[in-house]
Amino acid sequence: MWYDEAIFYHIYPLGLCGAPKINEYKDPVNRFRMLEPWIDHIKKTGFNALYIGPLFESVGHGYETSDYRKADSRLGSNEDLKHFVKYCHDEDIKVIFDGVFNHTGRDFFAFKDIRENRENSRFLNWYVNVNLYGNNSYNDGFSYDTWGGYDLLAKLNLKNPEVVDYHIDTVRFWIEEFDIDGIRLDAADVLDFDFMRRLRYETDHMKEDFFLMGEVIHGQYNNWVNDQMLHSVTNYAMHKGFYSSHNDHNYFELAHTVRRDFEMCGNNAYRLYQFLDNHDVERIASKIADRNNLYPLFVLLYTLPGIPSIYYGSEFAIEGKKERYSDDSLRPCLDLEEMIAKESFYPSLLKKLSEIRNDHKALIYGPYNQLHLTTEVFCFERGDVIIVSNNCDRMISFDIEKDGRYEDALSGRSFVSEYGRLSLSVEGHDAMILVPADGEKKDYEPLLRPKLQIEKESFDNKVPEIRIAEKPYEEMSVEELQSAILAKMKANSPLNDRMIKDVTENVYRDSLLNWVKSFR
Repeated sequence: MWYDEAIFYHIYPLGLCGAPKINEYKDPVNRFRMLEPWIDHIKKTGFNALYIGPLFESVGHGYETSDYRKADSRLGSNEDLKHFVKYCHDEDIKVIFDGVFNHTGRDFFAFKDIRENRENSRFLNWYVNVNLYGNNSYNDGFSYDTWGGYDLLAKLNLKNPEVVDYHIDTVRFWIEEFDIDGIRLDAADVLDFDFMRRLRYETDHMKEDFFLMGEVIHGQYNNWVNDQMLHSVTNYAMHKGFYSSHNDHNYFELAHTVRRDFEMCGNNAYRLYQFLDNHDVERIASKIADRNNLYPLFVLLYTLPGIPSIYYGSEFAIEGKKERYSDDSLRPCLDLEEMIAKESFYPSLLKKLSEIRNDHKALIYGPYNQLHLTTEVFCFERGDVIIVSNNCDRMISFDIEKDGRYEDALSGRSFVSEYGRLSLSVEGHDAMILVPADGEKKDYEPLLRPKLQIEKESFDNKVPEIRIAEKPYEEMSVEELQSAILAKMKANSPLNDRMIKDVTENVYRDSLLNWVKSFR
């Protein structure tokens, strides 16, 4: 199926297009055409699939749906969205929409009817645990189950056949009206399993190669990824393994995550949706302690089993950190020309990685086999292709049992085995994709990496000025608590970059208060 060979680009359109934060339900403003240059960009960068959303009428961030069958007026009309999907298809890019089926916003027709008609509403059973004797933060005079404790997001009753039929009809409408190729199911980890089975059955008959991918944070992925339900889920375990195995210099974690995926999902592990960041988590460039490790991270994303995905802007290594009450910093409006002018290497790397992946189907379908593993070096093979990754700042050499001649498709370096052993050396913060050099082969133009960004100044020079306040911890400001923690850390051992980063990026007073009290 097409999704087995997909390389996804993920767009949060309300953010990228700079749409108003609040929808006043005015006449549509066509911002979809703002995305067309981005489609040209991702086509050139090697992507062949787009996950985009949320797209339908809502009052704010998009996940509080007001109308499932009307494009968000801040983005454009249904006709504008239809034209946009066709534009993508004309560029041979598949398109999957965000499907928010677990909950609705308060402006959805069924919820509005309950607010207006209360016990006389025929939609009382469209939502979970509607209690006309309760109340909510909007003072409606009734309560109901929500997603995440947010009264703005009212939980739908997916045990109600009317609700299920409504959603199925919505998906049919999306396919017939917009010709979409799949859906990413928001909050799939709390969706009703029978609903997902029905959705799989119906979409299989609507469009043979229709792709269903679910947002699942924790759990046994095989509960969702199987022949009766979804084709794929978001692999949050691998997401965590990607950045922490580099920050902690511990490739054992990443290797363990790969093994666990296969133990859970069998061959369906090849279809798990892999990502370094997305619209809900901090940018990978902000999460890793050493930006030099972006290079091996991108290589691993494209070569480990699974379907790779890049969140818009991360191919330019932009940063983005979570804020206490907002995700806006994770979903910025970007100027494409400005991004390209600032950063050209990583888009070039991703283009080359997509070329290599497409030329060597072993990186898509090939069996995974671990060859060599230390805390700092990870070596594995996918069929006849060998991948090597180094998360530290020095060259490391090692041998593996392997015959033949190989060429690194990234750098052009050659390696030849002797007596059944292949001697390999990998530079610091580097990665290699070794393809067989025997017989016919494609000559890849070497990709020259920028010089490593080595920080030469001492860690102490980076430490904020430490001022110890003469007052109880409970009376200290956030900045004073940070200073107190750094002072205590420095008294115990030399400060390093990671320690400073952890303290200075923690702006939560209660957390800092508990932290400073934990020292003895």
